[in-house]
Amino acid sequence: MVKSEGQGGRVTHAASEPAELTLDQLTARVGLSVRTLRFYTSRGLVPPPIRRGRSGYYSAIHVARIELVLELQSHGFTLSAIERYVAGIPEDASPEDISLARTMLAPWQSDLPVEMDREQLEIRAGRSLSAEDVATLQALGVLRLRGTTYLVASNQLAIGVRLLELGFPRDVAVAAAAVYQEHGEQMAKELYDVINGRLAPLYDDAAQSDHFREVMERLKPLSVGGLVTAYEAAVGRVARAPREKSN
Repeated sequence: MVKSEGQGGRVTHAASEPAELTLDQLTARVGLSVRTLRFYTSRGLVPPPIRRGRSGYYSAIHVARIELVLELQSHGFTLSAIERYVAGIPEDASPEDISLARTMLAPWQSDLPVEMDREQLEIRAGRSLSAEDVATLQALGVLRLRGTTYLVASNQLAIGVRLLELGFPRDVAVAAAAVYQEHGEQMAKELYDVINGRLAPLYDDAAQSDHFREVMERLKPLSVGGLVTAYEAAVGRVARAPREKSN
C-alpha cells in the first residue's frame, strides 16, 4: 500500500487489495469458516453479502463487524449479549465508527468474566454470601447478574470479598459506581468526538480502513495508560488540596 500526502495534509493510500472481497477472500482475511460466517449472518451479526448477479461480495463494513463480534467473544460476551450489543449499532455506521466502538469497549480488561451459579460463586468466594453481599459485589463491578447465574471477574473476587469482611458499605460502592458511570460516559463521548472529528477524516477512504483499524488498535494501551496516569495525578491533587488550604 503506497502512502502519499493529499490536500490539507490528508493521508491517501493506493489500495493493495480490492474494495470488495469474495467469500473465500473474506473468510481467509478474518480467519472464519464459511459455516461460521453464514451462522453470524443468519443471526444478524453480520450483514448479508452485496449481490452482483449470482455472486456475493463483502466490503470493509463486513470486515469491521466481524472483527467486532470476534472481539466481543474474546471478552467473554455470550452470543445473546453480542446480539444485543450489535443491535445497538446503527445500520449506517461506517467501518471507522465500528473500529472506534471496539476501542471504547473495555478492551483492556485482562480479567475475562467467568460464568458461575450461586453455589460456585460461594465456593470461589470461600464463604456464604447474603443478598446484600451480592449486591455490594455487583456495585463494586466484581460480578454481573445474568438471569440466574453470575458473570464474575474472578481475579477481582478475592478483593471484593475482603472488602465485605472489612465492612465496606454497599451505599459507598453504589455511589462510586455512579461516579464511574457518569464520568466514563462523558469521557467516552469526548474521546469519540475527538477521534471521529479529527482522526477518522484522515482515513475516510474505503481503502484506508485497515490503516485506521491498526491506528485504533495501537491507541488502546496508550489510551488506558493515559487514563490511569491522569487519574492518579488527579487523586494526588485532590488529596493535597485540604493540606494546602490549612497551611
